[in-house]
Amino acid sequence: MSATESFTLALTAVLRRELQGFQSIESCRQLSAGASQETYCITYRSERGITQLALRRSPPTQGSESNISLETEARLFRTAAAHQIPSPEVLYILKPDDQLGSGFLMNWLEGETLGHRINRRPELDDIRPRLAHQCGEILGRIHSINWAEAKLDKHLSTTNTLALIEQGWDDYKTLNVPVPMIDYTWRWLKENIPEQSRNTLVHADFRNGNLMVNPEGINAVLDWELAHIGDPIQDLGWLCVNSWRFGNRHKPVGGFGEMNDLLDGYKSTSGIDVSTQALNFWQVYGSCWWASCTLAMAHSWRTGESPSLERPVIGRRSSEAQMDCVNLLMPGPFTLPVASSDLAKGTQLPMPAELLAGVAEFLKDTAAPNLDSHNSFLAKVAANSLGIATREFQYGPALAQAEQQRLAALLGQQGELDVLRWEIVMRLRDGWPLDTAGLAEHLRQTVAGQLAIDQPHYSALQASESTQ
Repeated sequence: MSATESFTLALTAVLRRELQGFQSIESCRQLSAGASQETYCITYRSERGITQLALRRSPPTQGSESNISLETEARLFRTAAAHQIPSPEVLYILKPDDQLGSGFLMNWLEGETLGHRINRRPELDDIRPRLAHQCGEILGRIHSINWAEAKLDKHLSTTNTLALIEQGWDDYKTLNVPVPMIDYTWRWLKENIPEQSRNTLVHADFRNGNLMVNPEGINAVLDWELAHIGDPIQDLGWLCVNSWRFGNRHKPVGGFGEMNDLLDGYKSTSGIDVSTQALNFWQVYGSCWWASCTLAMAHSWRTGESPSLERPVIGRRSSEAQMDCVNLLMPGPFTLPVASSDLAKGTQLPMPAELLAGVAEFLKDTAAPNLDSHNSFLAKVAANSLGIATREFQYGPALAQAEQQRLAALLGQQGELDVLRWEIVMRLRDGWPLDTAGLAEHLRQTVAGQLAIDQPHYSALQASESTQ
């Protein structure tokens, strides 16, 4: 019997036992497959007709890499629903005898979950201006849950801000790559921890993209995988990180709303005023954490742990979040690179940049529209990879030379570029003053140049002060 047949047989047995009037499975479509979890849309026939539900699970053959178990996530969904937090209804938590792994069944909800669509779909135009206030209300309710009474501390870790910073910095250090802006930001965070007055339940991934939205508003808060007990302002800061505004940088709350609406909504259900200083700190933290995480994803691809066409491209997104840190900590002018003419034009027909651009255009405009949705997505990822490679050829040599010269002047020593990068990283880790003359200017220029290669249209670059 194949794995698919065994899965269907086991799932049918569970549904027949747990769902009154169940007759048969009509379809079972896998929606996503992360490193450790899968989500399915199940359509089944019963005495009442055709119904849909969702299955979230980790297969029996693999362990979960999530911070919490799926059983705990199911508990959190139920706790959230009991406190007027929009949530799917958990119908059944899988048991070992079900032979389906760990996970749970929940009712199917309709709504939009893709962040860029939430920010742009016409049918959400009326509700969009009210989403920031709703987010604040929901976060206020989450942070008001009596986690001790609900015994959530038996299932979730309790942490403080210093521990989060040290863990994030240590995880980045294990990648063994010198990225001075990341080390600078972890240092800044460690030296600027705001006073923490409360320990609450923290969702830790509450953002545009983990919310389900319909024309009436937010109808589900999803993905509790990173939940813990800690500083609640982490949730508000993460929601406002520029990465999750999907190009709408002028709308600081998820790309759809205003900060005042978020904070007003939060106070209405929590009674708490949030300081601008604390909110800014957690935005910096979220951007730095995401900059490190994207590098970790690329590392898992390089080691063969997570083979994927998408992972190395995600690794190149680190410069996006680094530029967000630049704008939060050291905004100012920088110079964008100019393409090398020997790659862009010449007597050779075609030139290298033209070859790469031609293949990228084919993948994006010809191949992608004629493939199924999954392979169409991969074709666009491949086209994006070629675009990055093209800009690397065009801008990379001049940027590397300029960076090396700046580092030599800043550090007072000569050396190869990677050696100098490691030198500045180690000085930052050893307590080099963050206000060292020329340090901020060097980091700002370096990150801007890298982002011009990786994603020249990212909003943080466009919103910064630049000269051509």
